Amino acid sequence: MDRYELRRLDYSLSEDHTALQQAYRQFFATHCPIDTVRAAEATGFDKSLWERLCAMGATTMALPESVGGDGATLVDLTLVAEEIGRALAPVPWIDHVCAARLLARLGAVEDDISTGRQLVAFDPQQQPVSGVRLMPSGSIADHVIIRDGDEVVRLTFGTRPTRVDNIGRLPMAWVDPANADGRTVLGSGPDALADYQRALDEWRLLTAAALVGLVEETMTIAAEFAKTRYTLGVPISTLQAISHPLANMAITVQGGRGLAHRAAWFLDNEPAERPELAPSAFVFMTEEAAKAATMAVHIQGGLGVSAEAAATAYLVRARGWPLAGGDPGATAVRVAEIVAAREAAAE
Repeated sequence: MDRYELRRLDYSLSEDHTALQQAYRQFFATHCPIDTVRAAEATGFDKSLWERLCAMGATTMALPESVGGDGATLVDLTLVAEEIGRALAPVPWIDHVCAARLLARLGAVEDDISTGRQLVAFDPQQQPVSGVRLMPSGSIADHVIIRDGDEVVRLTFGTRPTRVDNIGRLPMAWVDPANADGRTVLGSGPDALADYQRALDEWRLLTAAALVGLVEETMTIAAEFAKTRYTLGVPISTLQAISHPLANMAITVQGGRGLAHRAAWFLDNEPAERPELAPSAFVFMTEEAAKAATMAVHIQGGLGVSAEAAATAYLVRARGWPLAGGDPGATAVRVAEIVAAREAAAE
């Protein structure tokens, strides 16, 4: 078996991967405590944190070297996304880098976008929509990328749309293309729509990775609590009703992480070989993250459901972040269509 074929089966991280993840974990531990997350809930965005994150190169790393980026792989990006989820960081990094990478493929990325000085958002709904649509970074984006029929279009607004309240505490807004002050067609036809679909797959992959980090931190919060609470003279963590759900969370983390890394590798190196992996990672983590975060709240009892509890903050985002891309069921349908088409072709 040659090294390339082996890599299709081995998704362990290199020392460089580990160093990258540790750097971003330390960054968010220093600059994004839970108080910072709470303080940003009114807008869904912490501008100071975003500027610090961009200064670390978190946006330029995602772009190819041909447009002045650092050429990071999708595996690299999943590691950053995981740390964003672990910290619940109120920054639109996933939306921005997926949209910026789409612009790079369409030959329309600009320096202010690659460095994060200007924010760009795109419509991550799996099924194309027309007219007004709810977009996750719509209230803070300088540029908005949408599908309009068989065209990929960039919109600009003189006045940004107003944020709407949402369970994920995201800077979401209703975006009406008819109200745009500027409209530029970036591409049209099958190739442009294929580029857009690639952006959708990347968004779901990175969102899945963020949910992995969210679940792992949720598990840590619940486990630390369970070790300090006693009943009948023993820690509640020794009870099966507590220890078994915690074990299930650990399985979810490892399963979701492995699936995300595998999907990232195939999407980078053999995108036509296993196109169902990225949306599968999203569907899996969408369901499991909500279960894990709910259980973490239950483990903490009355404290867990209080507004001040960190577990509550993780729960609302575990339920809300996946919905930013529309109905997760549409992604499950896409997985089924890919698998069914492959099976039909093999007959």
